Amino acid sequence: MAMAAFASVFMGNSLEGGLLLAMFNLAHIAEEYFTGRSMIDVKELKENHPEFALVLDTSGDKLPNTFDLAYKSVPVHDVIVGSYILVGAGESVPVDCEVFQGSATITIEHLTGEIKPLEAKVGDRIPGGARNIDGRIIVKATKTWNESTLSRIVQLTEEAQLNKPKLQRWLDEFGEHYSKVVVVLSVAIAVIGPILFKWPFISTPACRGSVYRALGLMVAASPCALAVAPLAYATAISSCARKGILLKGGHVLDALASCHTIAFDKTGTLTTGGLLFKAIEPIYGHNVRNNESNIASCCIPTCEKEALAVAAAMEKGTTHPIGRAVVDHSEGKDLPSVSVESFEYFPGRGLIATVNSIESRTGNAKLLQASLGSVDFITSFCQSEEESEKIKEAVTLIHLEDRPRPGVYNVIQELQNEAKLRVMMLTGDHESSARRVANAVGISEFHCNLKPEDKLSHVKDISRDTGGGLIMVGEGINDAPALAAATVGIVLAHRASATAIAVADVLLLRENISAVPFCIAKSRQTTSLIKQNVALALFCITMASLPSVLGFLPLWLTVLLHEGGTLLVCLNSIRALNEPSWSWKKDLLQLIGEVKSRLLPLRTNIKGSSNITTASL
Repeated sequence: MAMAAFASVFMGNSLEGGLLLAMFNLAHIAEEYFTGRSMIDVKELKENHPEFALVLDTSGDKLPNTFDLAYKSVPVHDVIVGSYILVGAGESVPVDCEVFQGSATITIEHLTGEIKPLEAKVGDRIPGGARNIDGRIIVKATKTWNESTLSRIVQLTEEAQLNKPKLQRWLDEFGEHYSKVVVVLSVAIAVIGPILFKWPFISTPACRGSVYRALGLMVAASPCALAVAPLAYATAISSCARKGILLKGGHVLDALASCHTIAFDKTGTLTTGGLLFKAIEPIYGHNVRNNESNIASCCIPTCEKEALAVAAAMEKGTTHPIGRAVVDHSEGKDLPSVSVESFEYFPGRGLIATVNSIESRTGNAKLLQASLGSVDFITSFCQSEEESEKIKEAVTLIHLEDRPRPGVYNVIQELQNEAKLRVMMLTGDHESSARRVANAVGISEFHCNLKPEDKLSHVKDISRDTGGGLIMVGEGINDAPALAAATVGIVLAHRASATAIAVADVLLLRENISAVPFCIAKSRQTTSLIKQNVALALFCITMASLPSVLGFLPLWLTVLLHEGGTLLVCLNSIRALNEPSWSWKKDLLQLIGEVKSRLLPLRTNIKGSSNITTASL
């Protein structure tokens, strides 16, 4: 543009040269505005988070004095875990924390898209960045600033917008070579034009010169529109962040759009994960198993208490849904005292521990080996078939019940009917539990009794056999290998393990999977917009270049067409902020509906004005 402007001045068209630069700068101001629109959510988050926290004074490890509320202002980056913080009405929670005293109404709409305000009371966990609408609370910091939800959202979203997908990297490389080719062609037209086509070198009143035409080509064929074509990626990432969906780069959108299969973990993903403890009993009861067996009844009628005490001691402090259900059920019950001497965890399978100080019926303490898991897991450590049979007779069954998440059935139906995806469930639970949940949520294909390595194998096999990508949705450490091997790994970040979060491509901040269909629809919308942008950019370049070389367009009109094409690409990219749909027909119908809704009030006003005029006459 600078070369074209100076050349215009040199040829005596100073007004046209100035107009070129003015139009070019105005167009780029508009481009920066549209680019800024795609980053606005992150900017708002960074501007609105508190810079300081009101940390209550404490002496040693004592609780804070909640009467005089002596506090000091501490930079939010210096707040340490365990600090007690005062959060008043209208203020934002500085870091992830737990309510220690008081209650308040908070909003996390800007973090997760959850519109409904939430009631925060003692014991509730609150993400950093949540806004206190009313009330005053004292909270205890559970994470530092760098580990808190708000910081993680800002960091991941900024990294995602800087992490260029394959197409964007290709366009950047193409643009560098393309620009050089355009300059060479422009010089060639300026030099060869007078020889081949008898054009004058410098423009005359009768004919535009070859230099003028070459400048027109240089302006028209500039790759500005191609350069901004990937803007739809950044816009889509921002749109997802507004819904509480964090993507680890624009390449995730391309990967999501290419997938044909989606697999769900069961516990904590399709279900609430809040298992209910239903019953505990010996595998054969307290009576003789049956008349055909020589095996006598189980130990004693109080064996359930001993088994529950052992299980609760082994699961104490766990975050696994099964462990939480066992520990919660044991609280407040009169159980024997049990201590765990040694402990070994087998991910996705079970636990083994040496327990001590069981109050037996003889009154003496025992040192026992205890196992918690499926019957197959427990008997897998037996040295012989006879020992395995004996162990099976001593097993005590714990009955747990899990419930599907609200709205999961509708999510599965949308993925099957609208997204046309093959939907399956991968779980480590036994067949009866897996079948019950699968039937409840509308999944016909499920695989059960899977260890972490089995899930990994299934993901690899399905991806290879179907020839398309696979999406894995989970939340536990058991899912980490499958999440890493899947084309796209999606986790519920609120309760996911650190390992699952590290290997996942998409983090859902809301406590449900309703955002999964939105992610897939948004990815397809974005890839469609990118293709439209590239086609639109090439069309505008062609439509501006050919008339300019043929001498039909003046430079100022060439610039207008060129920059107009660039702005059209920007406007098309901003459409990624809209709600996605599953087909272009629905998009068209939605657009027609919006146009009608806007035209109807206008027609009503015109008709009303006409009636008033007639009456006055």
